[in-house]
Amino acid sequence: MAVRINARELESLLAATPASQNIMLTGKHGIGKSQILEKFFTSRGERVVILFLGQMSDPGDLIGLPRLDEMSGKTHFMPPYWFPTDDKPVVLFLDELNRARPEVLQTIMDLTLNRTLAGRKLPEGSRVISAVNDGEEYQLTDLDPALVSRFNIYEFKPTAQEWLLWASKAGLDSRVIDFISANPDMLDGAAFTREDQGLEKSPDRRGWERVSKVLQTNEVTPLMKTVIAGIIGMPAASKFFAAINQKHLPSAKDILLGDFAKQKGALKKCSTPELASVNESVFRFIETKGYDEKDSAKVMANFTAYFDYLSGEKFREAQAHFANLYSSSLYPATMTLVIMKSPELYKKITEFVKSI
Repeated sequence: MAVRINARELESLLAATPASQNIMLTGKHGIGKSQILEKFFTSRGERVVILFLGQMSDPGDLIGLPRLDEMSGKTHFMPPYWFPTDDKPVVLFLDELNRARPEVLQTIMDLTLNRTLAGRKLPEGSRVISAVNDGEEYQLTDLDPALVSRFNIYEFKPTAQEWLLWASKAGLDSRVIDFISANPDMLDGAAFTREDQGLEKSPDRRGWERVSKVLQTNEVTPLMKTVIAGIIGMPAASKFFAAINQKHLPSAKDILLGDFAKQKGALKKCSTPELASVNESVFRFIETKGYDEKDSAKVMANFTAYFDYLSGEKFREAQAHFANLYSSSLYPATMTLVIMKSPELYKKITEFVKSI
């Protein structure tokens, strides 16, 4: 079984792994593998080339087409469109590796060992990273053990909290964010089968992003419910609409920018799991800077008041969850802001953690 890593650990792993070593990421579709890789390496000024091997019907799509050199009488391969001509290293991301045809996979062997394709060598410092889907629900090609042995293999499974933080920064619809916050198991929900067509449809991260775009540009009508069911599947859509029609939890904006005293009545009615969702929403609000700089003092004051409110015996589990979020490395900007702007709250959190 491969070592499991989340999105934060993936970035650390990419930074620590020498360019000469190949990386293989296993995991479900639509979980952000290519986006994270592209963002990480482009931020360092490195060019990322993404090749979808499952779409290649012939080795020539990867290595280039042959031509006869009339002067030497020998056959040479024309460089493919993506091959670097400036002698600068590239990050070659081989997506859908285990969907590739066997004849395409054969061309990968020399690439992974010697960074060479059809006798043409990649620039020094180039990297090879691959991604594969793993599961019985996929139609896959078995990989040669000799090829697999040339990769460091990791199971990539980003956490729901990481996705929620990204979703907040990306401006996804708050109804989607709140629903996944309360139902993290629905982010990559179990598939259901339509027996009449043998098709499967289940929610995934790409799907929830599409749902957000639909909600942000349309009124919620019966037709829109049908549209969304086609994106994430009927079971997930039913649960989603049932949730958004229920009571709404106090928002992070109301708690941190409003009159906190007015939020106590609604908070008092919340269960521990609901307060956990509220905790995460206020942390995301601060981490993504959902307020103006001029309001930072008020945000910190209400953040402290909220933590104090959770100190009652009824909410001790929710307060422990709050402290755990603070101690995690998922919200570094929030942690820094508390230390710099609210040493009183920092002291309270520290003392609470010691008392557990």
